[in-house]
Amino acid sequence: MTQLEKEATDGAKVAAADMKLEVVVIPVSDVDRAKEFYARLGWRLDADYADGTDFRVIQFTPPGSGCSVIFGRNVTAAAPGSAQGLYLIVSDIEAARAELLGRGVNISEVFHDAGGVYTGPDAPYLFGRLRVNGRDTGHRSYRSFASFSDPDGNGWLFQEITTRLPGRIDRAETAFASTNDLASALRRAEAAHGEHEKRTGQRDANWPEWYAAYMAAEQSGKELPQ
Repeated sequence: MTQLEKEATDGAKVAAADMKLEVVVIPVSDVDRAKEFYARLGWRLDADYADGTDFRVIQFTPPGSGCSVIFGRNVTAAAPGSAQGLYLIVSDIEAARAELLGRGVNISEVFHDAGGVYTGPDAPYLFGRLRVNGRDTGHRSYRSFASFSDPDGNGWLFQEITTRLPGRIDRAETAFASTNDLASALRRAEAAHGEHEKRTGQRDANWPEWYAAYMAAEQSGKELPQ
């Protein structure tokens, strides 16, 4: 084997296999009640399968999510309500909260991470940070939250993310999970481009390229164009 062949073989061994998280199990006590609740959230019902009287599994997928949740009869030994700190990432937390309120879901006010120590009910799932009412004042990613629970008490958190930390997104790929996320990204690019034109003092005829560069950089955590 030549040195070149050896290097190519060693490189192939280093490449990791794709491991896609696709299902999270939610422990519930009343399967039909849980089904009604998650349907009310507007999540897509993928399956409701029963095998006699001892087994039933229901799968829902949140809008734009690559991961689904399942619950049912004899699908987990965990205690109902014991799933906590389940994160749902949104690009506009106020809009996401308003949608659930419109669907009759009880959800907290928006709150943000302001450092310090907090001893409230969400503390174990917020890394011990201080919970302060209102959206993060700088609209920073990862800082604004809203919480709600299903009928068994399984706890969910909306977390607002518009700009990912470096390394979270493959720089060679830019994708949006939903039309809402794409529209929000376009609005942020439009606002940033407006500031860009103010700085240059002239209209930028190449705005599509500027938008594209801004949106790709925002997703991958790279430095944003000026």
